[in-house]
Amino acid sequence: MHRYRTHTCGDLRETLAGETTRLSGWCHRIRDHGGVLFIDLRDHYGITQCVVDPDSPAFSLADKLRSEWVVRIDGVVRRRPAGTENAEMPTGLIEVYVTEIEVLGAAAELPVPVFGDQPYPEDMRLRYRFLDLRREKLHQNIMLRGKVIDSLRARMKGQGFFEFQTPILTASSPEGARDFLVPSRLHPGKFYALPQAPQQFKQLLMVAGFDRYFQIAPCFRDEDLRADRSLEFYQLDIEMSFVTQEDVFATVEPVLRGVFEEFGEGFPVTQKFPKIAYAEAMLKYGTDKPDLRNPLFIVDVTEEFSRDDVSFNAFKNVIKAGGVVRAIPATGAGAQPRSFFDKLNDWAKGEGAAGLGYVIFEGEPGALIGKGPIAKFLPADVQANIAGKAGLKAGDAVFFACDRPDKAAKLAGAARLRIGHELKLSKTGVFEFCWIVDFPMFEWNEEESRIDFSHNPFSMPNFDHDAFVALDPADKETILGINAFQYDVVCNGFELSSGAIRNHRPDIMRKAFALAGYDEDVLEQKFGGMYRAFQYGAPPHGGIAPGIDRIVMLLAAEENLREIVAFPMNQRGEDLLLGAPSSATLKQLRELHIKLNLPEK
Repeated sequence: MHRYRTHTCGDLRETLAGETTRLSGWCHRIRDHGGVLFIDLRDHYGITQCVVDPDSPAFSLADKLRSEWVVRIDGVVRRRPAGTENAEMPTGLIEVYVTEIEVLGAAAELPVPVFGDQPYPEDMRLRYRFLDLRREKLHQNIMLRGKVIDSLRARMKGQGFFEFQTPILTASSPEGARDFLVPSRLHPGKFYALPQAPQQFKQLLMVAGFDRYFQIAPCFRDEDLRADRSLEFYQLDIEMSFVTQEDVFATVEPVLRGVFEEFGEGFPVTQKFPKIAYAEAMLKYGTDKPDLRNPLFIVDVTEEFSRDDVSFNAFKNVIKAGGVVRAIPATGAGAQPRSFFDKLNDWAKGEGAAGLGYVIFEGEPGALIGKGPIAKFLPADVQANIAGKAGLKAGDAVFFACDRPDKAAKLAGAARLRIGHELKLSKTGVFEFCWIVDFPMFEWNEEESRIDFSHNPFSMPNFDHDAFVALDPADKETILGINAFQYDVVCNGFELSSGAIRNHRPDIMRKAFALAGYDEDVLEQKFGGMYRAFQYGAPPHGGIAPGIDRIVMLLAAEENLREIVAFPMNQRGEDLLLGAPSSATLKQLRELHIKLNLPEK
């Protein structure tokens, strides 16, 4: 017989009744039923109920056991007595009558509970993460993460992609988030950087002729933390040669759709991801990562509030200063009490807005009557126009956000989500995907009065190439109207990834940087490796990098990365289990030629 086990705690079934077994695991729960002890023994694979009665030679030792002690148990498998079966457990039809127990590892009093899923302070959970990971839901989430990665890897290889590994110690990048720097002992005063993404390396692999790259890539960004963002994370990094934007979509959609169908507990998954232009998304949803489970669409009603016969000056004055008015429909909200509207107005004020004006519609089709604080300022035909644009009927309401375009979009987008949630309009139990496309290539920098890159400076412009190279830098209107072959994939309001068809032509790259006020020296100094490589025959290429952490969060129905990462940091970027970040010794600092210049306390 094996030293520790003949079966796992998830193996035993009725067919093994009468056989001798040996199990090893943790005492998950111990119950005393009138002198008979029931030990739920747990390991990685499951839980088995073990029974010790006073006649057993193991009883005296069993009576000393406590939660989370690690033990070896020998015994006989038997069917549970009628009426005591547990259909919710795979091993619920059997139990083990214990004949021998060996304590393999006693446990001190637990600082955090393992049995059950009751909430516990984050600092305690992270300090004792090895105990927290014993909890069933968290244990399942970590296993789900591994299965999702296996599935992603298999699906990529099934499409002819080859898995690469790229350097972890690399050069600092001036674009994107703040780098994590690593001092070099061999090169005093110089630093490596941990990669924010393998972006330049994967593009260089395309230049080198490898055609189809993927990697389960670790990435590091020194930025402020939040529930869905960490200092380190993993992404499914993808790059392809000789492809259009549609080719990337056709490659990525079946991978994401397949993973969500495989692990999404049967929830419906979007079959063909719709494409939504960035400008349309910002208008209809108030965000470039729309939650399509919400059926409400924002509409622009600036024209209606601009009319001479509309006397609502609070909005008209904002419009004159360049502002806009967005209308957020609220289907069925007319039946809500006054407190519903007051709470939304207070919420908007808490978001930094002046409030959320509203109109409630009553009456008959074709003869709607608006009521509410703003209705008296709006003539009947203006009310009708607003109702028509927003698709409203009697019993519905509409809320208004008025501000500069960016602020109005942000408030309207947040209000849309809140209204959909409050009125229970949003779908549940579904994964709604979409592509956001046609991102603007450039934007106007108000502070510096110049054209600047809007998003990724290395995306290929969606513009005739020869005409782009010939653009006059003074032609502001044309330049600001150029979109890029850049795209995001979004699921249930979460951006899973950004991607782009890359700007692989040096002449177009030089022109793009020139339009943004940078000369060729900037390219040479900051992106010299990739820029020089493109001068030796670069193929058209593009890619994307869906975030694995966010994919698993959605599949596990969690709202915090902490629940799907084995050893996360807290919101201050601290590893409470191992004590990182920690101080360096004087010897280490001397070897690195570093002197500390700490801020005064």
